[in-house]
Amino acid sequence: MSRPIQAAVSLSALRHNYGVAKRAAPRSKVLAVVKANAYGHGIDRVGRALADADGFGTLEIDGALGLREKYPGKPILLLEGFFEASELRAIGSAGLATAVHHEEQLRMLEVEKPRSLDVYLKVNTGMNRLGFPLAQAKAALERLRRSGITRSITLMTHFARSDEAGGVEEAMKRFDDATQGIDLPRSLANTGAIFAHPATHADVARLGIGLYGATPYADRPAATLGLEPAMTLTSKLIAIQELKPGDCVGYGSGFRCERPMRIGVVACGYADGYPRHAPSGTPVVVDGARTRTAGRVSMDMITVDLTPVPSAKVGSPVVLWGEGMAVDEVATASGTVGYELLCAVAARVPMLDAE
Repeated sequence: MSRPIQAAVSLSALRHNYGVAKRAAPRSKVLAVVKANAYGHGIDRVGRALADADGFGTLEIDGALGLREKYPGKPILLLEGFFEASELRAIGSAGLATAVHHEEQLRMLEVEKPRSLDVYLKVNTGMNRLGFPLAQAKAALERLRRSGITRSITLMTHFARSDEAGGVEEAMKRFDDATQGIDLPRSLANTGAIFAHPATHADVARLGIGLYGATPYADRPAATLGLEPAMTLTSKLIAIQELKPGDCVGYGSGFRCERPMRIGVVACGYADGYPRHAPSGTPVVVDGARTRTAGRVSMDMITVDLTPVPSAKVGSPVVLWGEGMAVDEVATASGTVGYELLCAVAARVPMLDAE
């Protein structure tokens, strides 16, 4: 018999969330970002659900080529571009768009001279990860134009603080100053900017975490944006302990009972992708009732307080996150973000389609 833990990915939720973003940015093309195996949801699965999307964005060239086989003609952007000159032949043959964000990539293009590339020229407006410095942006653009290799050029940046009120103004001013007088399409908005900063929508927006029903904001739950969780991670109770005051639970005896308690044991642990650093008190749903973890997360198990769930028994269903328990709540309690939890679900957890 297999362990009862599984993750179900709702195809209808993916389509719903994409539609919410399209309505929020009605004048933009919206790329569905499917990097990191679609944030842990499965790139092939998400591709099937969003076959009608305006396009896809990813990092991994193998994933991009797999999408191209299934969706001929669909815009597909390599968000970090290429890493070796040898990749340019496959990129050109497959008609992928590529980011260009540093001098070495420009040099490889000038040496290899691929033809008819769709290029997203990335400008650094304050994130200070990828992108040409502001003062070099126009020179980089002129080199691309002179090279004769491009079919199209789109100007791109990425915001460091789109999840904050007023968080894009300085970056937008830098971008506008650096690209003044240049009449080219623009790709600016990520999920945070799509929902909070309409002035950034421009020609192409990039929908990441919002596609999966989680929030980029610390103070705006995903449900308030109209988003639905795409992934629901579930398991069951596999044992119940009847404990008395003073009894302890788990490694290190970190949780001590202050009263008689029923403690449930859930088949899920850090080897399944549940955060090991989740403290006692992290929210969880057992048999439809909200409760909390009690004690340290183990490799294969977590323990939960069954006080609010008198009906609980061995076999009772447990929702770790997803429908009925926002992944962002679990992440906040664990001192991380929903992105990390979704991406970290282990390969040993069966992942199923759900409508």
